[in-house]
Amino acid sequence: MASLLFRTFSPAGASARLSIFIFHRVLPAADPLLPFEPSVEHFDWMVRLISRNFNVLPLSAAARRLQAGTLPTAAAAITFDDGYADNFEVAWPILAHYGIPATFFIATAFLDGGRMWNDEVIEAFRKVPEGELNLHQFDLGSHQLHDTASRIRGYEAVLGKLKYFEHVHRAEVAREISRQATVPARGELMMSRSQLRQLRAAGAEIGAHTHTHPILEGLTDEQALAEIAAGKLEVESILGETVTVFAYPNGVPGRDYSVRHRKMVEKLGFVGAVSTEPRFANVKADPFQLPRFTPWDRTPQRFAVRCLMQLWNSGG
Repeated sequence: MASLLFRTFSPAGASARLSIFIFHRVLPAADPLLPFEPSVEHFDWMVRLISRNFNVLPLSAAARRLQAGTLPTAAAAITFDDGYADNFEVAWPILAHYGIPATFFIATAFLDGGRMWNDEVIEAFRKVPEGELNLHQFDLGSHQLHDTASRIRGYEAVLGKLKYFEHVHRAEVAREISRQATVPARGELMMSRSQLRQLRAAGAEIGAHTHTHPILEGLTDEQALAEIAAGKLEVESILGETVTVFAYPNGVPGRDYSVRHRKMVEKLGFVGAVSTEPRFANVKADPFQLPRFTPWDRTPQRFAVRCLMQLWNSGG
């Protein structure tokens, strides 16, 4: 049952405001090199707070009820992007403990030992010795590494630029940076197909997130449609059921995807899709461009205030 304060800010029915949370990873222990990813202790209090203040629904149900004007008070959905193994190993047991549903969007190319391009870079910055990391050969600058903070600044600068490289070239550059840092070619960051099936069998909702996680706006229409369709078909093949929800990679409307891609998603039979525009959704929201926000706050009080501010200050 949602708390009175959140029910006041987010009423039921046609005036409902749907809050959709974005997560990527939940770490078994805090990692200084990943300060924005919650640890198991951190995620536990976040889910506890959400469970006490919101009525949480699977995303597909929330999207349908938003359109129908039948959402409960303080409606929310919890989503995870990409398909990290810790979603199954760490996050899901906590969600199950509190009886909270969640939706997991899977980039299928990285299942069973793959590593996403951003993690190639992060793990390279983790592993290289102190001193200068010269990436001029990739047009990615030079970085002085002498402590954790400088490694974070370095990889953030590289990721910010590399993100918008042509997507095949982006993967090649990231792998080469990783190789030069002697990071193993295969890893255990992402879920296996077996884990994905177990996650679904346990009651989680599974969605599609393309095959190789490209910036759709950087592809031809044919490439973009193929990426979206391939991710959907692969998840459906693994699970043996239809997948109905989708998350746009990176997800900034007008920059990372456009109305062309929104039409592709609808044509492929999805019933809803999510962006990363940070606001709530109301009954006027496009079900194929539902906004979401990332809960960055690191104390329960600040997190609660952030959730209320999202409901108070943003439009749907």
